[in-house]
Amino acid sequence: MPERIAPRLEAFKGAIDEMLRSDLDAPKKQRHTARRILARLVDEHGATDLSYSTVRDYVGKRRSQILAEAGKPLELGYVPQTHPPAAEGEVDFHDLWVILAGVKTKTMLFTMRLSYSARAVHRAFLTEGQEAFLEGHVYGFERLGGVPVDKVRYDNLNSAVKKVLFGRSRQENERWIAFRSHYGFEAWYCQPGHEGSHEKGGVEGEGGRFRRNHCVPMPVVDSIDELNALLQAADDADDARRVGNRSTSVGQDWAFEKTLLRPLPAESFDTALTLTPRVDRYAQVAVRCNQYSVPARFIGHRLRVKLSASAVVVYHRTTVVARHQRAVGKGAKVLDLDHYLEILLRKPGALPGATALAQARAAKVFTAEHEAFWVAARKAHGDARGTRMLVEVLLLHRHMDRRDVLAGITAALSVGSTSPDVVALEARKATERRGATTDPDDANTCGRVVVLAEHRSAAVPADTRPLPSVQQYDVLLGRETS
Repeated sequence: MPERIAPRLEAFKGAIDEMLRSDLDAPKKQRHTARRILARLVDEHGATDLSYSTVRDYVGKRRSQILAEAGKPLELGYVPQTHPPAAEGEVDFHDLWVILAGVKTKTMLFTMRLSYSARAVHRAFLTEGQEAFLEGHVYGFERLGGVPVDKVRYDNLNSAVKKVLFGRSRQENERWIAFRSHYGFEAWYCQPGHEGSHEKGGVEGEGGRFRRNHCVPMPVVDSIDELNALLQAADDADDARRVGNRSTSVGQDWAFEKTLLRPLPAESFDTALTLTPRVDRYAQVAVRCNQYSVPARFIGHRLRVKLSASAVVVYHRTTVVARHQRAVGKGAKVLDLDHYLEILLRKPGALPGATALAQARAAKVFTAEHEAFWVAARKAHGDARGTRMLVEVLLLHRHMDRRDVLAGITAALSVGSTSPDVVALEARKATERRGATTDPDDANTCGRVVVLAEHRSAAVPADTRPLPSVQQYDVLLGRETS
């Protein structure tokens, strides 16, 4: 067949080749599709008159030439399948690389797909543990509007399977059995190894399709929550796509299918793992080989910990006493400076080298205002007393808005005061200014700093009563003169 001539494409061939060459260093499953290349040509290079078929034909030819140097094998084919509506679903995890808070990070992309409509939902986690596995299911069932009535297909994930037995038999994890019973569905497990991957080919292909179309180039986000918001928007956008040569869209088929799904139970399943560690002398609890701080008053106590895929929540009876983002890996310490303030009042010398202080600085919780107050307090009162005064100011954060405390620090320092009382007073004034409508005529008085001693004296009215007489005592003593 003669090569197709496409004069409008000539100006963009260099850009296309550059995208394909960049794929050589990209994650294996996050490389450009022809459709994604066309979208980037429109968005980044101002292409207006290019058709998808023109780009597709050129990419198909050039990809094989460029990828040949990397030794890429040809993709295997798939056997078409027919699935009854609402009967089956498929679940899998896929690697998803992102730039998270400026760092290239591998996340685990939970994917749940309905076999009939091909409607899928995606959720990113920093772990592939059972907590993420169960949370992904809860999210997936809620987003899809119900539970498949027959079965859901799986690999032999450790989160579900304790031991692979003969044939399709499996020894399942106890929490997984409880979860399935709660939602009322059957699990169908593929054969172990590569030969079983085709048994849930829909979700295998879905992971690659989704990443190539929505995650190339790598998403740049500040948090997992921001990433998941992007993934949810991408899922919704995919409702308009058509699978193969279907006459209806994914969204149209899903609208019909979800009316046949099994309804969700009245109560959601608690996916968090419950632990009861003891608080050590450093005011920390050990959870999955990582350390998390709790308020120092609980040293020596056993507390209840709820471990989810993204958070560690610590309870004393029914009250939440600490909440942390879950650490990734092992050996990490996640500390909250507030948990150590009572200790630091007694041991102020421990603050400069405290790990909790270093983490607070890195998270910008300990701000430039705190630093300036600490420097001024130590200069005026010495290291020990100055540090205690800083700790007293930090304690204000427990019952006052952060913005107001910082405003109080700034106001106190502006008049040369390092008194925690002055900071507290000015913080309360900041709270009142935010909560009340300010008269424009009073604008000049809103920013005035009131020194605490003057404030207390001015509040006492002048005493105009006459001086007391001692004549009554003379009467009692019989000294009254005639």
